[in-house]
Amino acid sequence: MNRIKDILKEKGITINELAETMGLNRVTLSTQINGTANITSYEKIATALDVPMWQLFASPAEVTKEAKGETCPYCGKPITIKTTIEKA
Repeated sequence: MNRIKDILKEKGITINELAETMGLNRVTLSTQINGTANITSYEKIATALDVPMWQLFASPAEVTKEAKGETCPYCGKPITIKTTIEKA
């Protein structure tokens, strides 16, 4: 099971808005979210949601644990740290 619907709710984004951002129709994206997506689709969804791909599958507790201690001193929201692996 994935957390895509939870992430959409957390970010205040509808599935229609995400589909539009990704250049897909809602039915195609909905089908992918409900279990037919492949690794490439999940990468695209994670990119469109601006989250690391692992968060699509982690429990809410794991996501909270990862973000713990990394908060903005001004707004109090979690700070997301992204890392990039370059291909040789």
